[in-house]
Amino acid sequence: MIRYALIALSTLGLATAAQAATINVTFSEDFAEKLEEDYGVREGAKLTEDIIDDLERELEGKEDQVERIDVTILDAKPNRPTFEQISGTPGLDPLRSVSIGGMSLAGKVVHIDGDVSEVEYKWFENDIRDSVGAATWWDANRASRRFAKRVADSVSDE
Repeated sequence: MIRYALIALSTLGLATAAQAATINVTFSEDFAEKLEEDYGVREGAKLTEDIIDDLERELEGKEDQVERIDVTILDAKPNRPTFEQISGTPGLDPLRSVSIGGMSLAGKVVHIDGDVSEVEYKWFENDIRDSVGAATWWDANRASRRFAKRVADSVSDE
């Protein structure tokens, strides 16, 4: 399953370079299976793009201290049904169907000096009332932003 994610990312060109840093995003086998069977593969590309954007924003000014960042999405849950879920389940409503979302990520930061930092972050909403009005990947995006902040914190300011 992971090889499918790598192939999809390489063909979509979603691995990016922020000056010296290369950011690679892959999926755990379980999450890759969820994408293929439930959420839809294009949702993985959307989450990947959001993670890369968050990391690039948080690493602004520190790019020359990082050689590579490898991120794995371990799990993610949407707040609203994905396009694939809506098309496969007629009873789902894109506006009224709401659930608790979030994401679990693991990353390895390879610093220019050869040091390696491992960063993990997991956040899933615990109150359905806080999910009302949220976009499809609202809580997952919150987890991505917090993960990116932790990655940036692992890079020294020197």
